[in-house]
Amino acid sequence: MSNMFKLMTWFSMLCVTGSTLVLGRNNTAKDIFILAGQSNMAGRGGVNHGKWDGNIPPECKPKRSILRFTANLDWEVAREPLHVDIDIGKVCGVGPGMAFANEIIRSHRSRTGIIGLVPCAVGGTSINKWGKGSRLYDQLVKRANEALKDGGGTIRAILWFQGESDTVNKDDAETYKGKMVMLIEDLRLDLNLPSLPFIQVVLASGEGTITNIEMVRKAQMGIKMKNVKCVDAKGLPLNADNLHLTTMSEVKLGLKLAYAFLLSFSHFH
Repeated sequence: MSNMFKLMTWFSMLCVTGSTLVLGRNNTAKDIFILAGQSNMAGRGGVNHGKWDGNIPPECKPKRSILRFTANLDWEVAREPLHVDIDIGKVCGVGPGMAFANEIIRSHRSRTGIIGLVPCAVGGTSINKWGKGSRLYDQLVKRANEALKDGGGTIRAILWFQGESDTVNKDDAETYKGKMVMLIEDLRLDLNLPSLPFIQVVLASGEGTITNIEMVRKAQMGIKMKNVKCVDAKGLPLNADNLHLTTMSEVKLGLKLAYAFLLSFSHFH
């Protein structure tokens, strides 16, 4: 079946709920990317004083070829905020996911022509809360497997931005590298994808001291595993809280993640 025929069939099955195009358990082939970590992956761009300003840059505009896996395990046309029903109890804004997906589509390097984003990030979560057997770990594995059901696509990479919470205590910063290595190994094993690309963002900020932030950054850059790449967020402008990336910083980060994937993994099978 040609990609054009698949797209025509897919569009004909769309149902409209409010302003969101809901696809249900859509089995159209997709290049799937898992978005995981804490608040800067979930998206705080444009969030100030507990409110999101609603500003959506051109790089983050929705397209019918970019889908989002909802908390209800359905596919819908993706739009900001991507983590609105995942990072619940918090105000979500712009994250890096939409800019990433739009750039992959723009580059014409998606095999299927359709990107499937699986949001899994939750704000304020340390690496200990992501270990094998934790609620967040189990939720990520479940959502990833559900996204693949009925031949609905292939997981191309995990995009990971986390570690700000591990800068509070020196012990957490010192043990970060070992826990991160174990997490990558466990996820690859449980997803049955031993070579799954993993692109991690090196911290731009943290909740703790500069010394601890640099310790976690060094740990992140020191992970030397096959198909693990780093994208450095240091220097990207922050919101007034000096912790979360601004809207345009999230856009720039999304583009950096896309370039890292395109440079290292777009050939990946």
